[in-house]
Amino acid sequence: MKKFFKAVAFAILCLSITLSITVSAQQTDSWPMFHRDTAHTGYSTATGPSTNQTLWVFNTDGWVLSSPAIANDIVYFTSSDQGYFNTSNNNIYALNAKDDSQIWNYSVSAKIYTSPAVADGIVFFGSDDKAIYALNATTGTYIWKCITDGQAEGIPTVSDGILYAGSNDGKLYAFNDALGMPIWNFSTGGYVISGPAVSNGIVYFGSYDHNVYALDALTGALKWSYTTGSVVASSPVVADGNVYIGSFDNVTYALNAETGELVWKVTTGYDQCVQASPAFANGVIYTGGAFDKKVYALDAATGTEKWTYTLDEGLTTAPAIIGNTVYVTSTLGNKTYALNAESGNFLWSFQTNGYIYSSPAVAKGIAYFGAYDGNFYAVGQTATSSGSAIPNIVYYGIVIVILIVVIAAAIVVLRKRR
Repeated sequence: MKKFFKAVAFAILCLSITLSITVSAQQTDSWPMFHRDTAHTGYSTATGPSTNQTLWVFNTDGWVLSSPAIANDIVYFTSSDQGYFNTSNNNIYALNAKDDSQIWNYSVSAKIYTSPAVADGIVFFGSDDKAIYALNATTGTYIWKCITDGQAEGIPTVSDGILYAGSNDGKLYAFNDALGMPIWNFSTGGYVISGPAVSNGIVYFGSYDHNVYALDALTGALKWSYTTGSVVASSPVVADGNVYIGSFDNVTYALNAETGELVWKVTTGYDQCVQASPAFANGVIYTGGAFDKKVYALDAATGTEKWTYTLDEGLTTAPAIIGNTVYVTSTLGNKTYALNAESGNFLWSFQTNGYIYSSPAVAKGIAYFGAYDGNFYAVGQTATSSGSAIPNIVYYGIVIVILIVVIAAAIVVLRKRR
């Protein structure tokens, strides 16, 4: 009987390890919110696309301005009617990430500029009808909405059951994500479209009033603020004890995350509006700007330039770093680029037929992004060719072996008892 229990214990241990590995693999192959995680690093160790092959294109008949979210093999993105005064075709879509088959879509009465966020089985987004919406992520069924005092154009972030999102009324809001109940709001002196980053109980964001703010994530109490030289539309990234963020004053800043003190600042280009949100990976900050057409790789500790790469046109989007590759879209050049993260060397590019304000989201060897041409693109290699199917094969194989071991051990024990 002791041997039997040892076999069962061993089986449970093996199954637990296998499950943890599988869950970890699933987490690296998701991109549930803008810039992937609550700290907005924009970094994943998952497989990225090694080719510019078009896998599929989904047409919306509208502008696709937001960045997508990916969860449970579903890709979510928003689209707005073409033309600034048209309001008849504003949707959030949920597509099968593998083949672009539509699972559901949900329409609202005003334009949607925000990127969706997915957490706890709910997808969240804001709209110019001043509302922040929560829908069932699987079915698209309406759950709740909260009304702000301005167009809800702030990028949402979800952390520990709290939804954080800004509005053009100058406030950052915190809601209970399941019920939509207001927890707190914090007023600034300008629009808040910057996507808040959350780390170690603090929420960080920028405002059009030129300031970067750090608030207590639970209470909304101000911890510190730092004044830049212009509008802050960029979303911050929190890493290695610092907050990294860009401003319209042509500068990328590194601030101490605890105190808000300046660590370094770098002018990243001539007459450059730094609207792009920086990304962080392996001690390097990746960023760019709207007018000087360059992607910058900066030492995160010192701000020292490691390399630059000149695009055809400028960028306002956030880079994504997958493994050793940087994926970045040139807004006015209508292109998505893949660059070597260590050297900045060109790997490949992909041309669309419209401006790209959508930052790429990457999962299972595929980069997803939208464009002004009304299309939403999936570019890269299929899940099979990227090798993402292997963890499932290994997982089910180990489970079968464990079950066989348990059954065999039980048979041996029962025979001995006879």
